[in-house]
Amino acid sequence: MKQFMDKNVPGFPQRGKYGEFGGSYLPESLIPVIEEIADVYEECRKDTMFHAEFADLLKNYVGRPSALTEAKNFSKKVGGARIFLKREDLNHTGAHKINNCLGQALIAKRMGKKKLIAETGAGMHGVATATVAALMGMECDIYMGAVDVARQAPNVLRMRALGARVVVVEEGQKTLKEAVDAALSELIRDPSLFYLIGSAVGPHPYPTMVQDFQSIIGIEAREQILERVGALPNAVVASVGGGSNAIGIFTAFIEDIDVRLIGVEPSGISLEYGKHAATLTIGKPGVLHGYRSYVLTDADGEAAEVYSIASGLDYPSVGPAHAMLKDSGRGEYIHANDQEALEAFKLMCHTEGIIPALESAHALAGAIRVAKTLPAENVLLVNLSGRGDKDMETIDKLGVFG
Repeated sequence: MKQFMDKNVPGFPQRGKYGEFGGSYLPESLIPVIEEIADVYEECRKDTMFHAEFADLLKNYVGRPSALTEAKNFSKKVGGARIFLKREDLNHTGAHKINNCLGQALIAKRMGKKKLIAETGAGMHGVATATVAALMGMECDIYMGAVDVARQAPNVLRMRALGARVVVVEEGQKTLKEAVDAALSELIRDPSLFYLIGSAVGPHPYPTMVQDFQSIIGIEAREQILERVGALPNAVVASVGGGSNAIGIFTAFIEDIDVRLIGVEPSGISLEYGKHAATLTIGKPGVLHGYRSYVLTDADGEAAEVYSIASGLDYPSVGPAHAMLKDSGRGEYIHANDQEALEAFKLMCHTEGIIPALESAHALAGAIRVAKTLPAENVLLVNLSGRGDKDMETIDKLGVFG
């Protein structure tokens, strides 16, 4: 098995550059703070003891490898290709986020940091950060927009139960972008903190670091699908907000040019301004939160208002790895709206007894569309990035189940 955090893994950039994207665009006061993280991260990539500690935690704390499940009933109902699910919902804390949080927390520990801060939208990254902080004896503050606090109440309670302080952000749209703004402002105020970014975004080394730690998803899935069906999948499908779950599973397949890499963005209510978060569909290259990628902007060139029924997807930019994959043609990026995601959610619940997160339901909606165009002998691999416990109140209010 190719080791995770290996510079030879396809698609890994050098010093944070993904073609014209990525890089580091920071205020002067933050440059030494982020450069120190980058230097320690490079040391860890070469350290076999670090690899061993991380691998042990993935196995004996997270519960990896996560299962690969063939969704036979779901596939039959949809028609077309066979659909397999990479079950990140079965990880400790219920999503892929724990992989990255453990890796970054080990780096923070090596740096002698005493307190973690993080942003969260859907709350799963917040829960995972609070979890690793408790495990490693660190303090923890989680920044979360007021809108997301209201619609992700179960995860807010979980964070508090784990000992974290949830800082409610009341500015702007009160969602993920504002949570990131607030966390970055706190890091500028107190550079002794360690900012544990949840997605494959931000200044170098964060996008590369998150890709490293999440690449275990694709490494496992590649081995599992070869063992199960004797061949690589025809396509790999994942939801894309910031893009960590997608780049995590895509990385292992980038050099397999016959395997389509399909990211599914949220088109929300419509593709009109402020009613979606389909960054790669509508956005243009620009700089946000310290890195260059595609960005959704308003008429004045500022970060646009965005929306998705899935709190973890309503962000006005996307990781630079996805921007590079789009521009190179290696990645395909489509979109699914709220209704399509809800229909996919309901179908997965009723046919397989699996309750997916609304973020994952967007990937399922995309997979439904793609599967119908393919013959029955084809195989689709879908990253089921998280479970839907956190979304039940939102879904109940929409009357999805009558």
